[in-house]
Amino acid sequence: MIERRIVPSVAPSDESPAKIARQFRSRVASGEIALTAVGEARDAPEALLSGRYAPRYEIRLFDTIYLLSDVAENENLRFFVGYVVKRSRAWARLFYKDVSLTWRSASHWVSNEEETWIGKGDLAWSKVNGELQPFSNEATTDLPLEIQTAVESLVLRAKRIRYDTTGPGLVLRNGGPNRVSPFSDFSNPRRRAQADPANRINGGRHVAWFTRKNDPASLRFARGYAPDFERGIIERAESRSKVYGGRLRRFRILSENRQIQYQFMSGRWHNWILPPQALTTQVSPYGVRTVDVAFDDDLCVPGWEFHYYDDSEDPPILVSQIPKGFAGRPNTSDSSRSDTSAWLNGLPVVQEFKRKVLHRKSPAPG
Repeated sequence: MIERRIVPSVAPSDESPAKIARQFRSRVASGEIALTAVGEARDAPEALLSGRYAPRYEIRLFDTIYLLSDVAENENLRFFVGYVVKRSRAWARLFYKDVSLTWRSASHWVSNEEETWIGKGDLAWSKVNGELQPFSNEATTDLPLEIQTAVESLVLRAKRIRYDTTGPGLVLRNGGPNRVSPFSDFSNPRRRAQADPANRINGGRHVAWFTRKNDPASLRFARGYAPDFERGIIERAESRSKVYGGRLRRFRILSENRQIQYQFMSGRWHNWILPPQALTTQVSPYGVRTVDVAFDDDLCVPGWEFHYYDDSEDPPILVSQIPKGFAGRPNTSDSSRSDTSAWLNGLPVVQEFKRKVLHRKSPAPG
């Protein structure tokens, strides 16, 4: 059974960027650490350690070290080239931010003249019109909640964010046209961990679900797995997001039974929940947990989500990840996404969060 441990959220190291880069280069050059890359840099991964992709920041969690370059961005994503270090091995990876403001470790990508798509982890299956169909279980690429605020803090301290289209291809394996499933180096550590029934959260069953489709009020939690707003808050932090209206408050909150953890996000217009995570200490070479928490995806709808008509089809078809009937105004900077606050505000757990956490009065002194 994999150990489970409740720890405070971690912060980046105080070491200087120059020292972090110098020490890691030295350890790789001496053979103390074997560096692997699976993208275009696979034949000479050491070349990543000089220039724009050199590690400049260090974050430690359990037995894993995360090293990150300076932040960069392009039309498709904001990202760090990162290095996941475990004992004598290191792997070059791509850490990127999703619209939910979750930092993720990309499993692979599809990049050609027709499309660019970031791989979003292992597959799950769902019935669509009576047939089982695969889809990406995006939460399998989420970096641990314990380091999410630390990674975001590195964006806030950046004096400028450079434009970069080269980095992703250097460290991501190209899956070829239309490949959704990850490669075995991503999925195998997860298979091994979850083969042991003792590691499965709630026996592998959902911890949260809806008894009626498209009805936020029908949300239910398995016994003990609801967030504990009274005694379970273990992190309060702040960041900023232009998309979400400026100031953003972040709360990491344990479940009532202390088996899983949540992160609630509170912005100017939205309050939403990042995918819940286990408290297990095992992290894969992609820097993500090997043990999942199963839940209904509609629990974790971000404040802005895909909702648009695909004009490449005849007639155009609606593409939406918002529960039917709850799409609000389009985002002014990205018309493919719409406001989801009507759905979020109808979730009983969000209502409780606002009442017990955001609007709680501080106790009187003494």
